[in-house]
Amino acid sequence: MARSQSLAAAALAATAVVVLSSLLYKRKCGRLARRVRELEASLADATEKAAAERRGRVRAQQSLRKALSERELRPDEGIPAKAPALTSYPMAPIGTVHSCFSTRNGTPRQPLVVPLARATVALDPARVPVGALEGLASYSHCWILYVFHLNTDLDKMWKDPARSKLKAKVRVPRLKGGKMGVLATRSPHRPNPIGLSVAKVEAVDGHSILLSGVDLVDGTPVVDIKPYLPYSDGVKDAAVPDWLEVDGALAVESIHCTEHFISALRNCWMHMQKQSLYASADEFQNLVKEVLSWDIRSLSQRIRPHQVTMEREENTHCGEEVDKDPEDEASFSVVYHLHLEGIDVSYRIDKNSNIVVEGAALLPGVLNQNRHG
Repeated sequence: MARSQSLAAAALAATAVVVLSSLLYKRKCGRLARRVRELEASLADATEKAAAERRGRVRAQQSLRKALSERELRPDEGIPAKAPALTSYPMAPIGTVHSCFSTRNGTPRQPLVVPLARATVALDPARVPVGALEGLASYSHCWILYVFHLNTDLDKMWKDPARSKLKAKVRVPRLKGGKMGVLATRSPHRPNPIGLSVAKVEAVDGHSILLSGVDLVDGTPVVDIKPYLPYSDGVKDAAVPDWLEVDGALAVESIHCTEHFISALRNCWMHMQKQSLYASADEFQNLVKEVLSWDIRSLSQRIRPHQVTMEREENTHCGEEVDKDPEDEASFSVVYHLHLEGIDVSYRIDKNSNIVVEGAALLPGVLNQNRHG
């Protein structure tokens, strides 16, 4: 009897412990549920505040942009107080191109037509962290957005835009002086001096990108870099006007390098090889041939060859005397100059587009420049 009573008491005590534990667990769960609801409410409130602040910033930026765009003019100029609103956007270069092309003359008119044309893009570490370039080396090509900083009309466009009128048509080299709408061409003289070029990505090292096939002149400010995507950027069955499909419209007939040029280039290379993007004088000579394989002269130079340097010789460059008509001899007496990698390359071209490369000399001050870092 006593044993059964003790077992019943033990069972009752165990039941009481279970009931008490269950009550404590439910109470604890209730507290946790209330805490979760409080946190959810706090998160929703913070999210709404952040969204409201973001909407406020957007409205403030839009108002500021509108205020900056509506330029107030002085009434004594006889111009209405408010000019038509111009939307402006904050933009600054993120880097600079260090190219083998020292001047606009000789820089290819299109990208990739001179595969050996190399350049480095040095990005500004203050604006572009090194992590921003992660993954770029995995692409074969990239787009470069840049500014035509050597345009001769930039001061007029930026300092006095009211008097800067857009030239609707420009002369096209392939049309031999014929004009075409500026937006149907790749002319650098555009409503906004923005250029777009595709280039081959050779290497990425820190804040520098090594490119090839470029049509960028040295010192070009870079605005942005984007990867080239073949599935979307390469348009299948894309059509172009008939005047762009003319084969060899600007191609030259032949290129011959004289012994004097080869010897002079070797002398220049002794001083330039350490700061050049090219491995040897022979590779640099191949670059010269690639650049000159397209007639790089301006339209006016081709129509009316002007005298850069007149050096008439009694014999030809090879020492052989041949008969030439006066017109051919006059055109061949003009010496043209191409600046590449700090080297002045001189050449002549006759009326049949035969080129003779005959000289190479270091440009003044080039030895004091660290061109490619």
